[in-house]
Amino acid sequence: MILIADGGSTKADWIAINSEKKEKFRVRTLGLNPAVVPAEELNNRIVNMFQLMNVKEEVSEIYFYGAGCGTPKPTAILKKILEAIFVNAKIHVAEDMLAAVYAATGKEPAMVCILGTGSNSCYFDGEKMQMLVASLGYILMDEASGNYFGKKLVVDYFYNRMPKGIASEFEKEFNLDADHIKKNIYQEANPNMYLASFAKFMFDFKEDKYIKRLIKKGFQEFFKYRVLPYNINSETSIYFIGSIAHYFRDTLEKVAGKYNLKITDVIQRPIDNLLTYHKDNIV
Repeated sequence: MILIADGGSTKADWIAINSEKKEKFRVRTLGLNPAVVPAEELNNRIVNMFQLMNVKEEVSEIYFYGAGCGTPKPTAILKKILEAIFVNAKIHVAEDMLAAVYAATGKEPAMVCILGTGSNSCYFDGEKMQMLVASLGYILMDEASGNYFGKKLVVDYFYNRMPKGIASEFEKEFNLDADHIKKNIYQEANPNMYLASFAKFMFDFKEDKYIKRLIKKGFQEFFKYRVLPYNINSETSIYFIGSIAHYFRDTLEKVAGKYNLKITDVIQRPIDNLLTYHKDNIV
């Protein structure tokens, strides 16, 4: 049995296939970002999913693509945990950007971007990824991601920059006690996931002027730092992966148009396309 997983910071989607490439089951665990989640918690999130534990002895290979797996140290942490659980399996761990490439364009050259809990981008030349800027995560980067917008909403609320009507709705939706917020950001696991949880508020008020302006500004910042430096043109295929891109596609396409660029497709969840790529090219 082979497991294929696409792991973001908020959630990880797993698909199990047998030797005949037939899907056996799929499950979802909490996010498994080894750059921000402690090793013990990573382990718990896997072993608490009984469907995975029921087949752990049968698994011969795992292809895990995850947020936080772009540098050696966190990648090694997650790989060690997977090896300890799935003792008979050969483990492959790669960054989520590669899964985005496989899911979006397969083997064709394209610009591929992620706008989910976090954000990232690369240019894929048909053989390898080109990444001009290292991803430094939710505190320093992650433009236009869920945690980026969550942070903007919280800061605007406390600085009284949020319109009163929106602020009133924001208060109804979330616990905005300062101590509660600080505890979740500075003392609990997954602060990026916590910040991203505020971004769901934008989905319900996406037609509000303040929210529209916030989203547009975030997308402009993403293009400035994560797309335009690649010197692509109107003929370049551009794919976006993730819920932020999916739910605000209209605004995303307008911002792209300002730079004479056209978005080829937006994929909310890449796991199905990733499975197809693996069936055709890897397993």
